[in-house]
Order: sequence, then structure tokens, then C-alpha cells
Amino acid sequence: MTMVVWSPATRLHEAKGAVWVGMPDPGDEIPERVDVILEALTEAGHAAVEATPHDDTVLATVHDPAFLRHLETVHDEWLRSGIPELVGQDRVVPYMFPTDDMLDGLPWHRPAAVHARAGRYAFDTMTPVGPGTWAAARAAVDCALTAVDVVVGRAASAYALCRPPGHHATRSAYGGSCYLNNAAVAAEALRRAGHERVAVVDVDAHHGNGTASIFYDRADVLYGSVHVDPGAGWFPHVVGYADETGAGDGAGATLNLPLAPETGDGPWLDGVAELGHAVGRHGSTALVVSLGVDAAADDPNSPLRITADGYRGAGEILAAIGLPTVIVQEGGYVLTTLGSLVRAFVDPFTA
Repeated sequence: MTMVVWSPATRLHEAKGAVWVGMPDPGDEIPERVDVILEALTEAGHAAVEATPHDDTVLATVHDPAFLRHLETVHDEWLRSGIPELVGQDRVVPYMFPTDDMLDGLPWHRPAAVHARAGRYAFDTMTPVGPGTWAAARAAVDCALTAVDVVVGRAASAYALCRPPGHHATRSAYGGSCYLNNAAVAAEALRRAGHERVAVVDVDAHHGNGTASIFYDRADVLYGSVHVDPGAGWFPHVVGYADETGAGDGAGATLNLPLAPETGDGPWLDGVAELGHAVGRHGSTALVVSLGVDAAADDPNSPLRITADGYRGAGEILAAIGLPTVIVQEGGYVLTTLGSLVRAFVDPFTA
């Protein structure tokens, strides 16, 4: 069985919906995700332990410290600005994004208005910041770091029940329902614990653009992902293509395996196996798995058609590699099947 690391503070983030293509969306990245996963894993016999607090040493290596300060303080600034009373919006939602193309060579100045500053570190309107967002995201990081501690302490594997998810968060931006990159923090912590080469295998339905970007020019961390083809119109749209293979020292240390919509277990498991072979070629001595189960056939967030048997097969493939493994929770949003799908993947791993 595998140690399950969780924190009740991960329930504190409540997006209260989002904005998609200009329209309100109820959203499904909700606190209940924590409860259904925890119940499924503990009922299966996996032991649960609460995360222990960690300092920001690793976190501030993965993320820009100015970005961290923004996420920690922006909601309080939003409340003080009077916007909730003015427009009835108590969540931080950007309305403009100061992109390089907007500036077009002009110098950037820090906006005085918080509603303008909100777009400095965000890349979509689907990822609101509320009163409990920072506490929940920071607790998720502690889950990942505690799971690393468990594995460094000689356990074969540990599962971090991270919520909100993290693999879309880049060094200096949040989006895709992700605020802090839990998998990247886990990989960096394993490096600092003495593993010279670490692999991140991402089986979420969507490409983990944040994790990929953080390690794109590094040879010591392999990033491999099997996901729905962004070229078929799926998030994150502009990255996640097969021709992205790393840069500089990291050339060859990124492997993207995009899949067509409606892909089922067979080709998907072939992709997982290919990523497993890449871990061996890389010479990794520890593994981080970004476990999203939103590729499931009943999840409307992707057009992939993976079954519980598929997730169990993926767990068996990656567990058989035999490396110390930290499993980090990413997506998966259908509450009636979420717990059983996570369990199907985790069950093949042993503590």
C-alpha cells in the first residue's frame, strides 16, 4: 500500500465558478474532490497522514518570488480596492493581460489598480483567486513536499493529494485551475535530496505546460507527457506539441505524446509505456507522476476515453519501473468516479 499525504487546508480554495469565452461557468474544481479521493484510498487500505509544513526554499526556486507574493496578497488587495462592492465580484478575475505583444517594446510599469495588476501573473479567466486560494495552494505544496520526505525516507512510493492541481502553473504565471506547481516542486525537492536525475511523467488529459516550461532547458529533469492533442483544439492550445523536445542543456529531455480525440486505453497505454522507456534512457533515479484522471471516458473536460482498467494498467507500467515514486494529484472532476479512478492507478504501487 502507498502512504497518502493530504491536508484539510486544501479544501479552503473555492473558485465559485469561472469565466470561459466571456461567459460564467460553474466550474468543477471543487473542495469535494479531496474528500472523494481520500475516502476511496483509505477504504482501499492506503494509510493517510497529514502534510507537515515546509519552508519556501524549494518553492521559491521553482517559482518567481514576486509571483508568490502576488498570489499570497492579491485577494486582500482586491477586497480593499472596493471592487466587490462596486461590481459584486469578490474573486480576483483578470480583465486585461499585459502581454509582450501589447507592450510591443514599450517599458512595463506596475499597474496602480489591482484589477489591472490581476492579469500580470495570470494567463486565463478560468482561475479565480479567492480568500482561501493561497492557503489551499500552499498546503498542496506541503503535501507534495511531505510525500517527497516519505520517499526519501526509503518508502517505495507516496501519493500527494494535492488540490488545487498545479501542472499548468509556470514559474511566473497561474492558469488552468492551477496556482503553484506541485509536481515541479516535488521534482526539485528530489533533486535536492540527492537524486541527480529525476523524471516527471504526466498522464493528465492535458499537457502540463507549466512543468514543461520550468524544466525545458534542464537535462537533469525529464518531462514526458501523454495528452490530448492541443492541435485538435484542446487546452493549453499553443503548447504540448511533439516538436517541443527541450532547449539548451535540456535538449532531448522533453517528450510530448499528443493523442487524437476519442483515443482509448490501447494507444494511451502505449504512450505511457513509451514514457516509461524514456525514464530509463534518461537515467532517472526517482520519478514524479502528475496523475490527472480527466482523460476518463466520463469526464467532459477532455475527449479521451480512458477506463479504470486503463488507469490500473498505467499504474502497473510505472510502478514496474521500480524507482522511488511521488504521485501528485492533478485533474479529474467527476465526483462519482474520481475516487475509484485514482485508486485504480495508485493500487499497483507499494509503500
